[in-house]
Amino acid sequence: MALLAALCAPALADTPSVPLMPRPQSVSLSGQDVAIAGGVRIEWAGTPSPMLRRAAARFSSRLAQVAGAPVSGGAPVVLHISSRSDPAYLSVQEREHYTLNVTAQNGIRLDADGPAGVLHGLATLLQLVVRTPQGPVMREATIDDAPRFAWRGIMIDVSRHFMSVETIQRQLDAMELTKLNVLHWHLSDGTGFRVESLRFPRLHQVGGHNQYYTQAQVRAIVAYAADRGIRIVPEFDVPGHTLSILEAYPELAAQHVPSAEERQSPCSITINTVKTKAICNKVYNLNNAAFDPTKPQTLKFATELYAEMGRLFPDRYFHSGGDEVSPKQWNDNPAILAYMKQHGYADAPALQAAFTAQVERALARQGKIMMGWDEVSEAPIPRDVVVETWRGSKWIGSATQAGHPVVVSSGYYLDLLNPSSEHYKVDPYDPRAVGLSPEEVARARPKQGPMIDAFALDPDAKPLDAAQQKLVLGGEAPLWSEIVSDEMVDARLWPRSAAIAERFWSDASVRDVADMERRLPVIQNELEATGLQASAHENAMIARLTPGNVGPLTVLTSVTNPVRNYAMNRLASHSGDAMLNAPGAIAAPDSFAAMKFNDMAARYVAGEKELAAPLKQMLDLYLANDAGYAAVATTPLLQDARPVSQQLAAVARVGLEAIRKHRSHGRHWHRRVNKLLATQDATFAACATAVASYTHELPPSGLLIAILPGVHALVNHAH
Repeated sequence: MALLAALCAPALADTPSVPLMPRPQSVSLSGQDVAIAGGVRIEWAGTPSPMLRRAAARFSSRLAQVAGAPVSGGAPVVLHISSRSDPAYLSVQEREHYTLNVTAQNGIRLDADGPAGVLHGLATLLQLVVRTPQGPVMREATIDDAPRFAWRGIMIDVSRHFMSVETIQRQLDAMELTKLNVLHWHLSDGTGFRVESLRFPRLHQVGGHNQYYTQAQVRAIVAYAADRGIRIVPEFDVPGHTLSILEAYPELAAQHVPSAEERQSPCSITINTVKTKAICNKVYNLNNAAFDPTKPQTLKFATELYAEMGRLFPDRYFHSGGDEVSPKQWNDNPAILAYMKQHGYADAPALQAAFTAQVERALARQGKIMMGWDEVSEAPIPRDVVVETWRGSKWIGSATQAGHPVVVSSGYYLDLLNPSSEHYKVDPYDPRAVGLSPEEVARARPKQGPMIDAFALDPDAKPLDAAQQKLVLGGEAPLWSEIVSDEMVDARLWPRSAAIAERFWSDASVRDVADMERRLPVIQNELEATGLQASAHENAMIARLTPGNVGPLTVLTSVTNPVRNYAMNRLASHSGDAMLNAPGAIAAPDSFAAMKFNDMAARYVAGEKELAAPLKQMLDLYLANDAGYAAVATTPLLQDARPVSQQLAAVARVGLEAIRKHRSHGRHWHRRVNKLLATQDATFAACATAVASYTHELPPSGLLIAILPGVHALVNHAH
């Protein structure tokens, strides 16, 4: 365990430059340091607001966590802070610009255009802190900084799996430190309605399934976020994804709402006003249930619900969902079909557009700006509706062409379990960044039908013009929680959200993936030092699975990744919540140990032969680990991962052979090795896209061997 920690740990004192993330717009380093063993004393220009005083107190507390407690009797460095007032604070128009100047001679000066700039400057200051053998120092620097996009968010789904107040607060703290400023809070869906409603109490009493936030808790979280410069945009999904609402108020449903008993039975017959039909557990989709938008009480219900929820969330923006409305919910209802014919609605999307326009007007009367997923843009809707693009980057172009403000989620879906490097490559302005290829569309069409076209890449999409770019407010990184428990949230959101935060904040030219990956472990260390519990929770999960000896599972999960692109959802569909306690729930999309190994292997083959010794040390550890893992794999979930443990040992042996005997390998060795590596390559290819992940065989453990690129480099070098 000590060896693993030593091999994985980043060395702060040895980093050649300051590992800032997000990268500031302008930064100049003198190469000198300012000793801060005596701590930092804050002096304000003018009288700070209570919010800024609390921000300063958080900074001082975090500084002690990062740098250590100040030395008694030491002279503190003075931090001078000046800030202008900003009436637009906590809005998309807020002023976020700040400058920093850190010198040994003059101390530290932070000048901000508004309170948000103060928060951002303090976050950057923490990243300038380095612990050295001589004590903690702060790098001398001159920084001029402001964000590229005003909307920089993450989306947390608490419907599928409920998240505690404390868990949400930890994410808000990490967001403040990485300059993210919007929490899109997905509070209702098919699985659960998560806010206490005084107007419609059955929503939380029945649809909440005993897990919901009281209104007092919601107000406290909103205030907690505001203190950290973060707006909270709630989402209450209509007209689809409404099963938890319809369980409480079934009279609003387009179709019969099956009871929990009906959904759990192998196959039950239900009589409704439409027809007799079987509802079978194996095919019933919790996401499909939809409102009947033709009933006057439906719009009245949504209007009154939004009015109550809107009072809990002061932000101007209110997300009404609008995604994945199953046409069958309406087309299989004769009354709805008759209504559509009578009112001239050609199809379900046209009916949805009309309902969306009504909801938008209701929200506007309440002083809110409506947001919706990109399905709402497929038919005429008011231009003020903000479109959140998720099915592909082409919707950025079409929505902005129609004059809609846009928030980009395409390419940033964290529940796809792709590594940071994949998200980092996606620019919010690029309408051709994300989408299915023609070949993928053709493969998916037999099962998905014409709906798959919405996810297709548009190779002819034109770059956004200046007017369209102005409509792109920014982006969000969604985390849907089908296979994310409260215990897993910290590790599933971070550190990837930090890399995405840089894409939203920094200049478009900041695109060096290797440099980002070098900085990522340092930022994660800071987040964990200041309260994030990703590693602590992962260690607890390992200890629960292998209480007698945590070493083998720790090593295995440190150099594996979970399968990608909803492949894990496919595996979880057979095992349910058991997957939340499996090795695949512990392994991270970004393996720091594997990233370090792969980087060292690339440098070794490029000529840094002194890296042979540490590479051998790491490979020896992975080779020997399988014997220990065999001894602890005493449960089915652990046994599912045994083949991956064996494969890791085989891959490590190949790496050792490539280093030790690369001049004497013959054709037989190369054939054997290439066959072994090709098998592992095929495992990655089986979940390389969302289409592949639903059509190829997957490892039951849901684990991929993350050191594969480095071993490939060593083997190619041995040719």
